[in-house]
Order: sequence, then C-alpha cells, then structure tokens
Amino acid sequence: MAEILFLVHRAPWPPDRGDRIRSWHMFEALAKLAPVHVAALADNQADAALAREKMTPLCKSLAIEVRKASRPLALAQAVLTGDPVSNRLFRSAALARHVDALIGQGGISHIVAFSGQMAQYLPACFDGPVLMDFVDVDSAKFATYAEQDKRQPLHWVHKREARVLAAYEADVARRADASLFVSDAEAALFRSQSGLGADKVRAVGNGIDTDRFDPAIPLERVETGEGPLAVFTGQMDYRPNIDAVRWFANDILPLVRKRQLRARFAIVGRAPTEEVRALEALPGVTATGEVADVRPWLAAADAVVAPLLLARGVQNKLLEAMAMARPVVASAAAATGIDAVPGEHLFVADGAEAIADAVCTLFDDRNVAAKMGQAARAQMIARYGWDARMAPLGELLGLPA
Repeated sequence: MAEILFLVHRAPWPPDRGDRIRSWHMFEALAKLAPVHVAALADNQADAALAREKMTPLCKSLAIEVRKASRPLALAQAVLTGDPVSNRLFRSAALARHVDALIGQGGISHIVAFSGQMAQYLPACFDGPVLMDFVDVDSAKFATYAEQDKRQPLHWVHKREARVLAAYEADVARRADASLFVSDAEAALFRSQSGLGADKVRAVGNGIDTDRFDPAIPLERVETGEGPLAVFTGQMDYRPNIDAVRWFANDILPLVRKRQLRARFAIVGRAPTEEVRALEALPGVTATGEVADVRPWLAAADAVVAPLLLARGVQNKLLEAMAMARPVVASAAAATGIDAVPGEHLFVADGAEAIADAVCTLFDDRNVAAKMGQAARAQMIARYGWDARMAPLGELLGLPA
C-alpha cells in the first residue's frame, strides 16, 4: 500500500501566509491519494502546537521540530561547509533522525518535499518517486537582492547565496523525478538555469478558496476612519513587502492625497518591523499588525495595492483580494504569473505616478472599481480552484485519484 512522506519547511497549519496556504492544500491533495506522514519544521512553539492539534488526526504520523538556528550562526556554518545559508536555517538534527528512522521502517513509497530547504532531508538512496516543490526559484531572488543592494557585507552574502543555491537547486532537481514551480514563468526560468527540460520541471499553480474569500459572507466591520482606503496585506517582516509599503507610503500615497485629501493606506499583516511601524508617522498610514482575519480589511478596501519591486511566483495576496471582488492595483512584478487581463481584472502599473493614477481612478469612479472587482472574482472562480490546481500531483506520483 502506498504511503507518502511529506517534508515541509513550515508546518502547514494554519494556512495564513503564502507558503502555508500552498503547503496546506498540497497536504490535503496528497491525503486523498494515500496515507501521509508529515515531517515539518515550525518557527516557534505556538505554531507547532497549533499544527499538532489540527493535523495529528489527519496524518499517518506527524513530527514537528522548532527551528533554532540564528542567521549569523547559519551564515558562519554555511561559509565553512559550502552550504546555502537557506539550508542551514532549516537544518534540524532531530528531524533528520526522524526522517531516517521513518524511511528505515520501509513503509514509505513516495516522497514529496515542499520548499528547497527540505531537499536536505531526502534520503540518498530511495527507490520510490520523489517530487520536489521548489515553489519559486529562490536563487534568482537572492541574485536580485544582490543587484539591488550594493552595501557590504549584504551584497556579498546575497551574491554568494544566489550562486551556491542555484547549484544546489539544479543538483536536487536532477535527482528528483519531477520539480514543481508555482508559475510557468518560474518553471521556464529554472529550466534555463538548470538545463533541465519540461519532462523534469513543471508548473503547478496556486489556487484560492473562493468559498472562504467570498464578498457575500457577512464579516465583522473594521473601523477604518473616513476617506478612500488602499490596503496592502502580507507578512510584514519579509523584505519585498517592507520595500513595497515603504515606497507606497513615502512616494505614492502623497501623490494620491493631492487628488484625494483624505486617502488612507492600511498595512495589514503580522510581524511589522520597526521600519514598517515608523510609517504610521506619515499622514493617512496605519499598520495593523497581525489580524485574526484579513477578509474584513479586504472588504473595507476601496483598492488593494501590491507595489512590489521584487516578486517571485504567484502572489496569494492578489488572489485573495480578487476573490473578494476587490479592485487591485499591482506592479508588473506582482502581477506576473496571474491569469488575468490588465485593465479588465486588475490594473497593472509601474512607477509611482502610474500607480497613483490607477489608485485614483478606482477611488474616483466606484462603478469602474465595482465592475473590475466583479470581473476579478469571476476569473478566480473560473481558473483558480485548489482541487484543479493540485490535480497533477496524482499523475506525477503515479497514484490514482
């Protein structure tokens, strides 16, 4: 009988951030194919406890270890050993021992690893199918960081990580039966970097739960004050998100407020850094910190904005907003990989003035905004159901659905 080992860098529950949303729906899809053993890491004890409570009844077995590596120590170890820093940050001797023992028992027939950091737990000798979900080309992200930040030692750290991680990703992909990426663009980029073909590198896109993200659901109202509201959602200790909200608050919102004096900007997401909190000193800016439910903030938004300068894969924040029938203004980087028509399902703009113009168009004309939101939701329903998105897993693993 088939049994699947699912290796995942953050325990999938709760699915309240981009990586955990994808890994949770992947876990659900795998559980429909065969019993699943989950070996996962967690960022802290609270996350681990939540995941154990939810997932224990759903798994054949569950092991979660809390990450303890600090970035400075991980960097030092990586330099000494030649490893990617990313791997050192997600290395756990206890989890490695658990995986080795589980494989040694002989019941595991298939392995699925989620995120490149988990490839280090793959056994050297395993006869069954191995599926590697990289999600994004992380090495390309670090290459972009190196291009954008010339300050030392950060430039050297990012440049090294891009080089070492690219070689590691290619080596892992050659050993895996198939490697997955979240979009056609990411898959094509990885093929060009690794030299592997479409038989080994596939795109399996993200979806959206349109039953949960439904504007018809009654939600608790959030007090947002008066004036049109732009909303950004995301993990607010993540560098691309920090850069995006800083740019919007400092450079774009003032242009909007010249035309809409009471325009406001809400930064909605957990773990805001001091840099993000400091933006609240600017006129019209609010940083909420972690919220129990992002949907009321999306429902309150007159425009959802995603002015990301660096974005990899598919932005779940946009899928959620569009499923909630909210009009979206996204940078070209943020919109990449989303099956949507600019000008119909969302506005795509680059540069502070262009983004400000698009936001003001939505603020000024509620009919345009409503029509765009309705078209966006219809597109999400038609193209982004999770069952359809995860359907290729059975075929790739050789397991009947």
